[in-house]
Amino acid sequence: MENKELKFKTNLNCGGCVSKVQSDLDNASGVCEWNVDTDNSDKILTVKSEGITEDQVIAIVNKKGFKAEPIA
Repeated sequence: MENKELKFKTNLNCGGCVSKVQSDLDNASGVCEWNVDTDNSDKILTVKSEGITEDQVIAIVNKKGFKAEPIA
């Protein structure tokens, strides 16, 4: 499976928000690396994927009470 860089617009506004999804993203199968640019007005979540899908990333973020929508 090819490695992809997935980008999402989120409502992860601060370090506290990011910390709530951190363990889930750190432990998700298929996530190589990830980060959130909280300085960007769209709060961009970037995930380097080794097999995880956009829908799976969105489900992880949603489960913690936040929103993520893919950026084309």
